Amino acid sequence: MAETGASPLPAIPPPASPRTPGPRSPLARAEHFVWLTARVLEQRLFAYHFRGGDPGPVETALEAYRNEDGGYGHALEPDLRGPVSQPLHTAHALRVLDAVGRCGGQRAERVCRYLTAVSTPDGALPVTRAGRDGYPAAPFLPVVADPPGELLVTGPVVGLLHRNEVWHAWLFRATDFCWQAVESLGPSHPYEVEAAVAFLDTAPDRPRAQAAADRLGRLVRERRLAVLDPDDLDACPVPPGHAPGEHRFPHDYARDPRSLARAWFTDDEMARSLDFLAAGQEDDGGWPVRRRRWAPVPALEARGRVTLEALRTLRAYGRPLG
Repeated sequence: MAETGASPLPAIPPPASPRTPGPRSPLARAEHFVWLTARVLEQRLFAYHFRGGDPGPVETALEAYRNEDGGYGHALEPDLRGPVSQPLHTAHALRVLDAVGRCGGQRAERVCRYLTAVSTPDGALPVTRAGRDGYPAAPFLPVVADPPGELLVTGPVVGLLHRNEVWHAWLFRATDFCWQAVESLGPSHPYEVEAAVAFLDTAPDRPRAQAAADRLGRLVRERRLAVLDPDDLDACPVPPGHAPGEHRFPHDYARDPRSLARAWFTDDEMARSLDFLAAGQEDDGGWPVRRRRWAPVPALEARGRVTLEALRTLRAYGRPLG
């Protein structure tokens, strides 16, 4: 009599023996980290910047964050969760488009319409705008009902649009706001100085930008807003409200040697800053996020972006990546 019942399952082959890893370059280690942990957007950006990838997939990945109002949401900036469009997300979207040469034409026009709708009466952008309640956000990014316009977001956005020769009615008021904010900047928050540099590096009035940058450079040194010697971090106390170790370094202000901020630092100071940056790559291949950690997933998502920024900065200064 024939046997009944299900056929036996095929034998499962034993796992292949793992390869013994040899010494790997900083770029190879970072690539492993990106493909293991980063979002699709950062994976596509890595492929574009370092593996000759096409810009199209980057833009496709970015499109998933865009809303019908022309702004961006869905935690594009990891510290601000939820689907609601926010100026901070949209500023990051413009950085992505600029990085792949797609920050122009109808894309820029669509974004500018959103920026016009959310700007304050003086033409500036708030960091966040009140939306539907309940979406998580980092405690250092409060969502308020009537937020003021801030250089922190407006400066980088205006700078990117000028660099890509975008002209829109909103830009006139926003540019005037940036000039006033930059030229009146006093003992300042380091991130405001970075935003000012992002504006000044591409502002149309180059002599005025140079003069403003010279003044800011003196302020950065006088107020110890940059660590000039990584071996002596105590010489530059962390600003109030920042996480331990949330220092700013010369390479944070001048991520490219063509930046106006590069003149603020000597060759030796910049070299030590870049040495410190290169040495910051962690065992898993990624770079750490130095700001306050408030939840595990935003911290992990932010590391992909920080890792790409570190690689691009080191490459811009001719540091070997392998």
